[in-house]
Amino acid sequence: MARNRENARLDGEADFTTPAALVGHPARSAMLLALLDGRALPMSVLASEAGVAPSTASAHLARLTEGGLLRVRRQGRHAYYELASTRVAEALEALARLAPPRPVRSLRGDGRARMLRAARTCYDHLAGRLGVEVMRSLLDKGALDGGDGLHHPEIPGGDRLSAPGRDIEYRLTEIGWEFFAGLGVVVPQGRRKLVRYCVDWTEQRHHLAGALGAALLTRVEELGWVTRRANGVARALRVTDEGIEGFAEVFGFTSVKAA
Repeated sequence: MARNRENARLDGEADFTTPAALVGHPARSAMLLALLDGRALPMSVLASEAGVAPSTASAHLARLTEGGLLRVRRQGRHAYYELASTRVAEALEALARLAPPRPVRSLRGDGRARMLRAARTCYDHLAGRLGVEVMRSLLDKGALDGGDGLHHPEIPGGDRLSAPGRDIEYRLTEIGWEFFAGLGVVVPQGRRKLVRYCVDWTEQRHHLAGALGAALLTRVEELGWVTRRANGVARALRVTDEGIEGFAEVFGFTSVKAA
């Protein structure tokens, strides 16, 4: 059982070595840093962040949980890990200010991860930061309504990361019909549901799916705003110079390139 260290006093009795040992391992520190923005992530995502196998990640997460740095939030059959408290976050932020930059051991792996977070496809629609920013813009414009674009794991339901959402019913408004028509998006007629969403696993927010999401991806490719297989990475999208201008003009954002 995790020990409660929240009330430890700096009176000479605090044992720094225990949390230091937990934080000091490269894989565990990578997991903790991935959670520093307040997200709750599943083991599979944290394993990817740390570059370790799921079985290894499970052992590291068990140690961090038992050590009081993480807690587990369960949603149906799925488990999500998050920082145990704001004090843990504050301690990690303080360490981050003291720590040197982490060396990049694999330029290919590091670049691939950044590209996939920035912009990628999820089946046949936009995902990553690009996808969720498009969704946010559509909600802000009133082109879609029915939800806030955020994933709420604290609310019981069926939604989980990296999967089609089911808890919310988004609708295309009259403003939305006009907006997509003005952009030249041809919405196909058929049995596929017009508006759906997925919970983006890197951003923990919603991105647009369904027939409308697929039609939007087709259109931005036609406009030359994105190209597929950026640097040879499957699913990664490269936002072109035309795309940077286009997304800024039409959707009102520019944060679409990998850092």
